[in-house]
Amino acid sequence: MSHTVDIPQELKDALRKFRFARRNAGSAAIVVKINKQKLIMEEVEQFDNISIDDLAEELPENAPRYVVLSYELSHDDARKSFPLVLINWAPVTCEMSLLTLHASAFLEFQVTADISKVIEVRGGQDELTKDIIDAQLKHTR
Repeated sequence: MSHTVDIPQELKDALRKFRFARRNAGSAAIVVKINKQKLIMEEVEQFDNISIDDLAEELPENAPRYVVLSYELSHDDARKSFPLVLINWAPVTCEMSLLTLHASAFLEFQVTADISKVIEVRGGQDELTKDIIDAQLKHTR
């Protein structure tokens, strides 16, 4: 199979470690970008116990990112779960060539990260809120 962008083994290992980490409270995230010159994916940063508002502020306004989020979801019966969600951060203000590269590698990243729940964010920080994520996750069950 031909790949547009490579996913290095160290990133695959980091995703696997993140995926299987035990969480008791708070949301955590791993942020990944595409290095346009090398055509590889790179981990930008990991966050533990971060609020969605803080995460939205950390993401760039003019560059796409893949965000794997372990989200603390509170259920109506007071249970808590930590579903994994892939946030496809692709603001419309991004350079078109970056958006195209990002879109072409998205499915391969989703398969590698092994995450079925995807939230598309095109409008920047205003579209990445706790209420929006709660609504999307509770709607998909």
